[in-house]
Amino acid sequence: MELTQNNYYAHETDYHYLSFSLYKDFMKCEAAALAKLKEDWQPTSNPTPLLVGNYVHSTFESEQAHEKWLNRSELGDKTNRELMMTKPTKKDPDGHLRAEFKLADEMIKTLKDDDLFNFVYQPGDGEKEVIVTGKMDGIQWKGKIDSLNLERGYFVDLKTVDDIHKKHWIADESRWGNFIESRGYVMQMAIYKELIKQTFGVDCQPYMFAVSKQTPPDKMAFDFQGDAIFQMEEAIQQIKENQGNIIEVMTGEEKPKYCGKCEYCRSTKKLNGFIHATEIDFD
Repeated sequence: MELTQNNYYAHETDYHYLSFSLYKDFMKCEAAALAKLKEDWQPTSNPTPLLVGNYVHSTFESEQAHEKWLNRSELGDKTNRELMMTKPTKKDPDGHLRAEFKLADEMIKTLKDDDLFNFVYQPGDGEKEVIVTGKMDGIQWKGKIDSLNLERGYFVDLKTVDDIHKKHWIADESRWGNFIESRGYVMQMAIYKELIKQTFGVDCQPYMFAVSKQTPPDKMAFDFQGDAIFQMEEAIQQIKENQGNIIEVMTGEEKPKYCGKCEYCRSTKKLNGFIHATEIDFD
């Protein structure tokens, strides 16, 4: 199945290509991921953080892409431009830009004013939102690169975060870590690096810029050298060990496992017995 900018995020393509986000969903809870994939269930979430992130990303893609995003309807009947505005009132009949998007403008400005960001992310010989595909042990994968510079041999991912220095609990390892560790971004960079190499035959170095949703916004630039090199290798190996089971669940060969704690599991939970009061699981 050919991937395009129009169908990349469609659930139909997810049955042909695994992706970082789909992999993460299945590793959290197979039952919830499958229900979401089949469009039988959608998680309850605040759409504003996603809109803010897309607003920032589209700004740095191109003026045309940003304008197209503003006029697109991602959530319901209203355009993204309309969702960014407050509800009209008698005193303010046209509404005004919501506080979250005023802050997004500050985030954009702090990046635009930064020489390193402009040199790395914005060069004229780079491409934005590049679709890449490839296979890992025979299974198709897809990815979309925020900024790809094949001539200079690197790619860049842009992240919006609440606080770059905030600590996050990593349940699988029972420890505190940073946002890159907790969100699995080392694995994401490893996937993109592999797919770029398969698509274009170029071994590219990954970089990341993060900008925070604070006033004033914070920003940092990250490479994936040192220990991250070995972590990326381990991430690819982990994917190869787990992806077969994900495909079997997606195709109905295996029944999905329920984590028992997520939103989907709570909403479908049926009591089937008692456990000892001293044996409650906790994170």
